[in-house]
Amino acid sequence: MKGVILAGGRGTRLYPLTKTINKHLLPVGPEPMIYNAVRNMAACGVSEILVVTSSAHMGDIVNNLGSGREFGVDFSYKVQDEPRGIADALRLARVFAGPDNVFVLLGDNIFEIPPRHFLENYRKIQGCRGARVLLVEVEDPTRFGVAALDEMKVVGILEKPECPPTPYAVVGAYLYDSSLWEILEGLEPSPRGEYEITDVNNAYADRDLLEYDFVRGRWMDTGTLESYFLANAMFSGNPGAWGPEPSQEGAGP
Repeated sequence: MKGVILAGGRGTRLYPLTKTINKHLLPVGPEPMIYNAVRNMAACGVSEILVVTSSAHMGDIVNNLGSGREFGVDFSYKVQDEPRGIADALRLARVFAGPDNVFVLLGDNIFEIPPRHFLENYRKIQGCRGARVLLVEVEDPTRFGVAALDEMKVVGILEKPECPPTPYAVVGAYLYDSSLWEILEGLEPSPRGEYEITDVNNAYADRDLLEYDFVRGRWMDTGTLESYFLANAMFSGNPGAWGPEPSQEGAGP
């Protein structure tokens, strides 16, 4: 299993905090937010990690992460020349991954509990075949990519639907087998000119090869000022700012 952390983009929703710094290097608690993704991968036993970022920030990312020795991992780096979407950034991982499966984390997603169960179930239940996504229940699913589910599989993912089929949003953690590269080659850009990760996941769903788990503990996409400050509230010793504790760890249908 190879790891891929995506840390590109312009960070426009976090402006002006991102005027002079890559958003993934902004602090969440005592550390840059990208450290959360690195530590979660290491906790899941993934030690070979490719970090994809923009040309403008590659130097800062490398200076902060180094070789990976501090985290007990081994880093490689790639530049995404233009921010053309998550799926486009993933293309850069093909040579790095080789024949291995890949565990993808978005560098601005913060997990309170490392998603070890996510990898374990991918191995035990799916035999590392197909793809697997992590879901979380949200109050306003119209703001997210939302999963339509049956008992075991994701039937499809709807991007910001007006009438969500479930309250379960897809978070920034994905597991893929080597079919990923063929799927990426067949993608067309969306109306906004980007290659969408939702299209990748739906390609697996169309093949009946997309399964799911639920986030354990709290999760936060720190891509907006509001969510960024909430994430900092949690790591500064004020977890109540995130709302009540989940009634059941990893709860779902």
